[in-house]
Amino acid sequence: MNYIDVFLEALSAERGRSTKTLASYASDLHQADENISGGLMNATANDVQNYLSHLQERPSSIARKASALRGFYKFLMLEKIISENPAANLELPKRTRTLPKFLSVDEIELLISSAGDVRNATRLRAMLELVYASGLRVSELCELPMTANLGDKLLIHGKGAKERIVPMHERARAALHKWLEIRGNDKSKYVFPSTGKSGHITRDGFFKILKKCAVLAGIDPNRVSPHVLRHSFASHLLAGGANLRAIQTMLGHEDISTTQIYTHVLPEKLKETVQLHHPLATNKDFEK
Repeated sequence: MNYIDVFLEALSAERGRSTKTLASYASDLHQADENISGGLMNATANDVQNYLSHLQERPSSIARKASALRGFYKFLMLEKIISENPAANLELPKRTRTLPKFLSVDEIELLISSAGDVRNATRLRAMLELVYASGLRVSELCELPMTANLGDKLLIHGKGAKERIVPMHERARAALHKWLEIRGNDKSKYVFPSTGKSGHITRDGFFKILKKCAVLAGIDPNRVSPHVLRHSFASHLLAGGANLRAIQTMLGHEDISTTQIYTHVLPEKLKETVQLHHPLATNKDFEK
């Protein structure tokens, strides 16, 4: 019996994982099965550790493969197919997390204002406003259904078929309303429809328009992407004093540790807070 397929079927049925996630798990597990002597079903803890230790890949990729192996063996343990978990005590190379790239508030304003110079400007402006107002993933934005619009907020179906509600401020609501008026009675189920095969504007389509918009705004297009807008949303909220848990909910992060990468904006903000509010911060008598 192919227990990899059994595990993947269980993931799909019980946890509602996306097709992309399932494909990644399948690729990682089959790669391990082919490269570990005796295969995954006969692997020892040393076999699994040695396999991961010799991978010449980025730490993030190795961590993903380790996660797939842990999930696979945990499933086998729960189903009582194996009695010992060879992935129970895996040691991974330390991950060096790069700080998220983001634009300044002024650059975001420039980008949005430059949307008026691009074809389909009303649609693009609505998309930019929604990403920056609600921190949507690019797939969530492009595939946004009409049923997601709840007036002053959006109902988002995120990763793992998880729902979350994200707010829209007044400017974002106005931009969306203006676009929906132009969109008219289009029968598409998507907010941003397209005549292409997918039925909605694609990630690549939005990416290309965004790059053109960056050029018009005088911003290096290499610094601009849908994900950078999402990072900007989170970074600016945190710098403005928003609660990290609230940002986690709006971004749809399952683990708070994923959201914590945005705390890079805090040191300067804390310094500014101390300078403004500490009673001795501006007391010249203590300066030497």
